[in-house]
Formats: sequence, C-alpha cells, structure tokens
Amino acid sequence: MAETTWTTLRSPRFMPDEVDGRVLFDVATQREAARRAGIPDNGGPRSLGDIVMVPSVRTARDRGVLRAEPMFDGLTEHGIAWNDGTELACDAIIWCTGFRPHLDHLAPLGLGLRDGVVLTEGTRCLQEPRLHLLGYGDWTGWASATLVGASRTAKATVAEIAEELQQREAPG
Repeated sequence: MAETTWTTLRSPRFMPDEVDGRVLFDVATQREAARRAGIPDNGGPRSLGDIVMVPSVRTARDRGVLRAEPMFDGLTEHGIAWNDGTELACDAIIWCTGFRPHLDHLAPLGLGLRDGVVLTEGTRCLQEPRLHLLGYGDWTGWASATLVGASRTAKATVAEIAEELQQREAPG
C-alpha cells in the first residue's frame, strides 16, 4: 500500500459534485457567446473550480485523503524538503501541471532544459529519476495536456512506478 502526500502551490478548488463534462461544455459555450457579444469574461469553467469531481476523486475525498500540503521548496537526496527544515522521504514524485504550459515553477529544482523542456524518458526526468512530469504536453505523453491524455499518461506512469518499486522490494 502506498503512502501519498499531495502538495499544491495554491489551495485546491473542487468543483461541485454535480458538475460533469456536459456542464463544463455548457459553461464554456456560454462564455464564448458572451465574449462574442462583448460581455466581460466570467471565467468560464475555471470559475467553477479547478478539480472535476469524477468518481475516483469523490471516493478519495470521501476517504479523507485529499489533504493538500504547501508546495515543497526543493528536492533532497531522499525526497523533498521545505524551507523550515522539514523533509519527507519519497520513492517517487509525480508532478502534475494543472495543464499550464510554462515551466517557471520547475526552476527551483535546477533541472536541465533542452529546447525549453525538461529532459525526460516518457514522464521520468532524466536528471532526477524519482520525478515524473504529467500534463505538460506531448513530450511527457501523447496528448497529456488534455483530460483523456493526462488520464492515460497518469495510469501508465503509476503502473511503471509500481512495477519499479515491486522490483526493488523483490528478494534476490
């Protein structure tokens, strides 16, 4: 069984349980109609929150495991650390972008860039093998900056990490 710690730059904003893809499409359609009519932007789907309450997210919320901690300040030999001296050992770090295309938030980690992107093999950062990047675009998985693509990439990444950890723990 895995222990997880969820860190975020900002407090998460969960959408209401009843919001689904249809609601998001309707809100986006209304936003575009308002834009065309010259009406000020109301924020569209983002005004509803940042996290869609799909069944797996609702289940995690109901189990009480969606507690966000403040974003850590750096990587250590064994995991992550905050500026107050707190450290947490980590076998793997899954860094999800929230589908934002810029990489400025990765600068404090000191990861090498080539052509403006972090060097990866699949989602795994070559310079820091415990770090997996999700949601950045095609360089971290086909269509991974979309909901469907991010889901597929995340499932594959978690399976890869689980297999690696099982191999490390296997005798012999």
